[in-house]
Amino acid sequence: MKLRANGIDIEAQDSSTGADDARPVVLLIMGLGMQLVAWPAAVLRLLDEAGYRVIRFDNRDIGLSQQFDALGKPNIVWAGIKHRLGWKIRPPYTLDDMAADSIGVLDALGVAKAHVVGVSMGGMIAQRLTLAAPDRVASLTSIMSSSGAPDLPQADPRLMRVLFSRPANGSREAIVAHYLRLYQAIGSPGFPTDEAELVQRIGMAVDRNYHPAGTLRQMVAIAADTTRAEALSRIRKPTLVLHGLADPLLPPAHGQDTARRIPGARFTTIEGMGHDLAQGVIDRVMPHLAPFLLAHR
Repeated sequence: MKLRANGIDIEAQDSSTGADDARPVVLLIMGLGMQLVAWPAAVLRLLDEAGYRVIRFDNRDIGLSQQFDALGKPNIVWAGIKHRLGWKIRPPYTLDDMAADSIGVLDALGVAKAHVVGVSMGGMIAQRLTLAAPDRVASLTSIMSSSGAPDLPQADPRLMRVLFSRPANGSREAIVAHYLRLYQAIGSPGFPTDEAELVQRIGMAVDRNYHPAGTLRQMVAIAADTTRAEALSRIRKPTLVLHGLADPLLPPAHGQDTARRIPGARFTTIEGMGHDLAQGVIDRVMPHLAPFLLAHR
């Protein structure tokens, strides 16, 4: 469904059964360049079986939500240099803007409060949402994400080369092959996903929408968010931080630092988990997430 949220068009899916649906709400926020269809069906099913109304959406500039091509294509290399040097970055939009989009989704659907669950960049947006509108948050769960502190360990340079590479050409086959290389590079070594399954999921997402310029603008928004770490100490909501011990993109120290900065946050690591939501990862994440949500229902 298309919603008008924070003054822009956001594509969302809501498992609500109707106006009398009184179930507690879980708001799922996806990561960099990822669409709402990236949430595994197993996560949606388990949350539904646990008695939650689940809302997920395409972040701005991705999927079927409003695109911002009029803001131009950023120079991601120059933005990266500025980030490393500590220079100010002027992004096309900010993670605060994206958090406001998330609040706008809740507003559009008439939801007063939600359990907010974000993965990767989605965890960063969830942190910003909790800081901006704590009265709208029942609990915060940040998965394979980061505080954004400048002194945290960086990803392996070989992985970054894959992340910043481009498809060989504009064909569907080349685009799918490009993302297959990326997903295999960041995936969970303890829970490898079958290549055929990955190809099927990537192809479905590419067919739905392929918008790499939006991913670049989101990258710059992440790089420009240099004050979030210092602000996290203001969060007073129940917080669960989950992180894979084998995450090659955001090493475990990113999750540990997030939990350290949020008063009372619980930090849990998953052996063999990389930077994805493979079925084996879900099987180990949900036994932590489900009781946490229940405790703060």
